[in-house]
Amino acid sequence: MNFRPRRGAALGALCALTLLVSACAGTGGNAASNPSASRSQPSLAFAGPNGETPTAADQLSLTPEEMVKVKAGNYTAAFVWHEESALVKAVESGARKQFEKLGIKVVATTSADFDAAKQANNVQTVLAKNPNVIVTIAVDPVAAAAAFKPAVDKGTKLVVMTTPPKGYKAGQQIVGIVTNDLAAMGKANAEMLGKALGGKGKVGYMYHDANFWFTNQRDKAFKDWLGYLYPNIQIVAEQGFSDPARTEDIANAMLTQHSDLNGMYVAWATAADGVLSALRQQGRKDVKVVTNDLEANQAADMVKGGNIVGLVNNGSVRIGEGLATMAGYGLIGKKAPEMVVGAPKAATKDTVADAWRDDYGQEPPASVLGK
Repeated sequence: MNFRPRRGAALGALCALTLLVSACAGTGGNAASNPSASRSQPSLAFAGPNGETPTAADQLSLTPEEMVKVKAGNYTAAFVWHEESALVKAVESGARKQFEKLGIKVVATTSADFDAAKQANNVQTVLAKNPNVIVTIAVDPVAAAAAFKPAVDKGTKLVVMTTPPKGYKAGQQIVGIVTNDLAAMGKANAEMLGKALGGKGKVGYMYHDANFWFTNQRDKAFKDWLGYLYPNIQIVAEQGFSDPARTEDIANAMLTQHSDLNGMYVAWATAADGVLSALRQQGRKDVKVVTNDLEANQAADMVKGGNIVGLVNNGSVRIGEGLATMAGYGLIGKKAPEMVVGAPKAATKDTVADAWRDDYGQEPPASVLGK
């Protein structure tokens, strides 16, 4: 999920999506480490920002009778987003379709452009329209706790994509959280890189260096599964980043220090742009790269036989459907799972078109089709 981080207070809060981070001390570790030192199978379990236990998205549903009950309420909804991106538009599209099925009218949609103060103003603007539901993702969890308090006090149902306001818990201030299966995303990246390298090689590991639950666990899952599945692949260089603009310099340093490097993992797709630039400048067509988020630039590179060999999508439309369905739970007083997670799809050169349709609910652009 591509969450590009906002500098300042929100930096550790969101690394957006285009879902929505690992770094802190726990995920980084020493350079030249070998994750294959431990051969115990990694866990596929992970926890939400408040320790929420994941529930599979297919467990979230409303019965026909419950849908009739929602429709009878003539409810309204609004979106208070962190940014405006392809991912957000796809999520909103999925949510709008599900809201329409539930008879819920959308009365507003806003973008904060990764500005916490702007998001606070957007909350006030939206509340003036008296929506029964607000679908949101916090730009800065700490600031959002105060910004969304008037909505909570008013009894507005809050449904959250990935990042809730700090201290807001499912079944209390929010109905629940909808996001991706982080362990599955990490494992998929490890499998794609391992296969592309033929099960052996030397890899650079570029994780997100901020304390954000979503990417912390996703990055770690890649590292754990790579070591378990491919004992002959060694991580010889590790470096965290908080600013995606630094990834080009980091990649250049890794390539200089390890001329035999032939693989790289990057925390998310737009951050991989700098890595691709470094590889092209050095003429390193042999280095295979995997990352998260299905973005057009990286997908086009993969289709053309470039450095990208695997991308993991977010299932954005399905996330939107889940958010709208969870809103229905809140409106009729049905207890919702505290955190619902969707299954991502791995995209390789051969499967990228289908993965794009699954992610965005539309045909991929010509560049992704290799035209």
